[in-house]
This record gives sequence, structure tokens and C-alpha cells, in this order.
Amino acid sequence: MKRAGLIAAFVILAAGFCLAQAPVPVKVEGGSVQGTVEDGLKVYRGIPFAAPPVGDLRWRAPQPVPKWDGVKETVKFARACIQGMMMGPGGSGPAPSEDCLYLNIWSPAKSPRDRVPVLVWIYGGGFAMGSTSEPTYNGAKLASKGVVLVSIAYRVGQMGFFVHPELSAETKNHVSGNYGLLDMIAGLKWIRKNIAAFGGDPRRVTIFGESAGGIAVSMLCASPLAKGLFHGAISQSGGSFGPPRPEPLPGENMKRLADAERSGVATLKEAGVASIAEARKLPPDKLAGGGIRSQPVRTGGNPPGLNHWPIIDGWVIPDDQYKLYEAKRYNDVPVLIGYNSDEGLSFSPPKTPEEYIAGVKSRFGPFADKLIAAYPPGTGTVAKTARDLMRDAAFGWHTWIWARLQSKKGKSRVFYYYFDQHPDYPADSPQAGRGSPHGQEVAYVFQHLNPKQQPTRSDEVISEAMATYWTNFAKFGDPGGPGLPKWPSFSDANPVLMYFAQTPHTGPVPSADALKVMDQYFAWRRTPEGEAFVK
Repeated sequence: MKRAGLIAAFVILAAGFCLAQAPVPVKVEGGSVQGTVEDGLKVYRGIPFAAPPVGDLRWRAPQPVPKWDGVKETVKFARACIQGMMMGPGGSGPAPSEDCLYLNIWSPAKSPRDRVPVLVWIYGGGFAMGSTSEPTYNGAKLASKGVVLVSIAYRVGQMGFFVHPELSAETKNHVSGNYGLLDMIAGLKWIRKNIAAFGGDPRRVTIFGESAGGIAVSMLCASPLAKGLFHGAISQSGGSFGPPRPEPLPGENMKRLADAERSGVATLKEAGVASIAEARKLPPDKLAGGGIRSQPVRTGGNPPGLNHWPIIDGWVIPDDQYKLYEAKRYNDVPVLIGYNSDEGLSFSPPKTPEEYIAGVKSRFGPFADKLIAAYPPGTGTVAKTARDLMRDAAFGWHTWIWARLQSKKGKSRVFYYYFDQHPDYPADSPQAGRGSPHGQEVAYVFQHLNPKQQPTRSDEVISEAMATYWTNFAKFGDPGGPGLPKWPSFSDANPVLMYFAQTPHTGPVPSADALKVMDQYFAWRRTPEGEAFVK
């Protein structure tokens, strides 16, 4: 009898524990979802926010999520979207799928009445790869600082950005491509309608992303379709202010619709099909080009002829973003933007000064000599100043001009940073002169420093500061707060940045004189002579 009573008590306790790990189901568009409780946070993984874009929905704008019966268990990440670096047996996770439009939520809210600010993560990956399930993107530590953390998936590669005249003819706006951006917008609309049920505040939504995710944040800031869906924006190594180019290169990644349609015709021909109807029936791995199988990338740019990047379509992205900001045609919200000190280290840096000089002359034509003088190659080995040309062409100039344009044209404040956290390498080390490469800051923001890399006390201080600044920005539209160095807003009259370099501290615009030369290049590219140079 005594043993039976003990067993019964154990069963009751176990049942209570299980109930404690499963929050009350939440009603959302489509039905009800059930998540888990982890370290005091309510966590939901794999909530559908749109219909699976498969079959006839391939290469269409996202459609409403189908309704389901009962309670959907949302405790596991959904499969990643079809992409270039295919995963599967022997890989790092389940094989990607076209059925991939799902989001994840980490909520500290105790009840739907809490109205906690919302921080929405958009992953990077060159618009050709990426997923929400990367361990570094675990939102628990940011959510524990008092925000609802949401990560949204979006189509990448050919599934997300394929452009073709037949596809354009199908739509009332006569455009195609940009499906990945439309997925992000659909996710933000879902958040506006549903996040209050998770204790989030739909009136305080901040988007943030890195690399392609940061570029996407920039594009959403310029898209009329995203107006009112967010109230702050954080871009890490992003920005998209370069002029369009028929064959994209780093910093000039955007094609216009007509050029992208020509590329799409060539891609479909390569796939051996005669129509979009046939192409929609093909397995994804039978389609050629960016995002379906791995492709070489030229110094961080787009492989020629491939459609795996957003385009200027006149609808989602109305025009050259620089011109949109000059005309005050953008979503004027507070922004926190920046980049890393040695971005060029991550994109096939030249091996010799001679290789660098030849590459600059090929890419920049009449401006090559000015840029080589502004970003000297060094002698013997390639100097960091040479890598900084790639950094600024792809990231630095875009961030700098974004900060300047918004502080001049808009009403919302700009907070500008420079990430330069790295060891002080000895002069005789192979790593001497290296700064912080592309993407390094992400682990600091999410507070997931790799213990195998033996983080220092300084790394921990920088990580804590960045996570606090980012979440404060989501809460107040200003990153400042008690116990943190003051972060002034940026303008041409007060060109001050926050440096993350051993400690958080303010400093001037890095490579300011070189950026002015880069600015001259981009201004020239918008002249008839500059347009003719790239055709």
C-alpha cells in the first residue's frame, strides 16, 4: 500500500512537472499552438506564418496560413528553406525544404497583458542560405533582458528571388522576385496581428539582422509595403545604398527588373525547361543557380547571371535606395547601424599587392587610382588598408551614408557603431594587423560566446554591453541606460560612433577620408558616364 501511494505521488508530481513545462495553448491565425517553458521563458519553435510555398505557390507572394484542427505542438524548429549549402545525412541538420515559412518566439511575458517590446531577428547568408535554427541565434538570453525575441524564416536563393518575364506577367504589379522580402513582410504582419497573445507589444517592434539580414533591414526601411510594421531597425553589416548594376558586385548588388528578367530567362534555359509551369514541377535540386547548389562567389558578390538577390522592382523596392532617402521616401524610424573593422578579411582578400591593384583597376575603372591612394596596398604583404576597400565598398560606405542621409532628411535618431573586438596580435604573428571579420559580432549580441575560444573578461564586457544596448533600443528607441557609456546620436555636426573595442567607448568615423573618396565613386556611378562604364 505504501509503495502504491509513493508511485501515485510520483505520477502526480511528474504530471505537474510536465504541465509546468507546457504553457497554456495560444490562439493564433490558423489555430492554437503549444510551446514549452525553458528557464522561465515561454518558447515556441516552428509556428507557421504563411502557407507552404510549394507546387503552384512556388515563386508567388506568401499566402495566408491554412487552418488546422486541435493544438499544434510547436517545440521543434522547422526545416530550413531550400538553399545553396544543402544539409541532410551527414550534415548539421534535417534536409532543407520548400515548406519553410515558420517563426520562433522566446517570451518573458507572464501574461498577454504585459505588452513587452518585440525584437525580430532576420538571418544573414548572402540571400542564398541561412536558417533560424543556428545555435548562435538562440533568443533566450536576449529575451531574458525583457524583450520578446522572434526569429523569422524567409525563402533564399532561386526559391526566394527568381525573376522571369512569365512570373512578372502573372502578377497585377507585373513584377517578380523579392519573394524572400515578401516573406519577411508577411512575418511582420503576422507579428502585428498575433504577438499580443504572447505578451508582446505590436506597437513596439524592432527588426534586426546581420549581413544579408542587415541589408534586408535596410530594404524594409525603404519599402512602402513594410510601412507601420516596425518601429525601430538595427542593421549589423548591412545597408543597400549602392546604384544598380547589370552584373552585381559587392556594394552594387542590385539589378533592375529588366536585367533580372534576362538573367531569369538564361537560368530557366540552363535548367532545360521551356516554361514556368514546367519549372514549378521540377524538384528544387534540378533547378540551376544560386541557392540551389553551391556556387562560387566573387569577392562577396553575386555570381554573374544568377538570381538570388533582391532587385529594384518598382513595388517592394521602388527605386535606388539612395535616391529614395534623398527624396525622404522611406520608413522614418530610429536606427542602430554599424559594421566590423575587418569585413574584407572574410571575402577572398587579395594575396599580393599586385593582385589587389589589378582587381581595383578592373572593378573601379577611372576611380581606381584615387581609391588605391585612399586604401593603399602596402608592400610585400597586403595591408589591412587594402582589405578596408572591400569593407567600405560592401558595408562601411553604406552604413556611413545611411547614417548621414537619415540624420539630414529624417526626424528619427541614428546610432552608429564600429565593432573592433579582437586580440592584440603580436607583430610577428600570422594574424598581425587583423581586425574583426564579418559576422563576428553576432555571438556577442546574442551572448553566445564560444567557450572553446576562451573568451576574455573584455569579450564578456563587450557582449553584455551590446546585448543591453540592443534590447534598450528595442524598449526605448535609444540604446542608452544606467551603467552604460553614453551613446550619442549621430549627425554630420556630431559624427560620433560607439566603438566596441576592448571596452565600449565613443570615437570618430573610421577611415573618414577614404570614405569620402568612396562616396565620390558612388556619386560618379550615378552619372551617365558611370552608368555607361558598367554596361
